[in-house]
Parts: sequence; structure tokens; C-alpha cells
Amino acid sequence: MDDKHRRSIAKAVSWRIIGTFITAFLIFAFTRKWGLSLGIGVLDFTIKVLTYYIHERAWVAVRWGRN
Repeated sequence: MDDKHRRSIAKAVSWRIIGTFITAFLIFAFTRKWGLSLGIGVLDFTIKVLTYYIHERAWVAVRWGRN
């Protein structure tokens, strides 16, 4: 059974919230600059959600490993 687009988006967003928090925290820990860490966090979130979504949808088309 194929995942729906909404499910792929929800998975991408939920995973990236965790990853973005870690990235922003690390940037802040090294620079102590909130603006920089939040800006990088937003950019990181946007780019990686889009690429994860594309990756996820590509895997829907792959039949390998399915019953």
C-alpha cells in the first residue's frame, strides 16, 4: 500500500522539527547568536523538508522490498 502525499509531508515535517532544533542549538552553542541560529534553522528546515519529501515520494515508486 502506498503512502499518501499528506503522510509523506507529515513524516518530513515531524522529522525535520527534531533535526532543525538540534541544528539551531548547535549553531547557538558555537556562536551565541540567536538570529544566526534561527535563520540557519529556518533555511535548514525548508531545504531538508523539500528534499526529504522528494526522496520519500521517489521511494514510493520503488517496488524493491515490498510484498
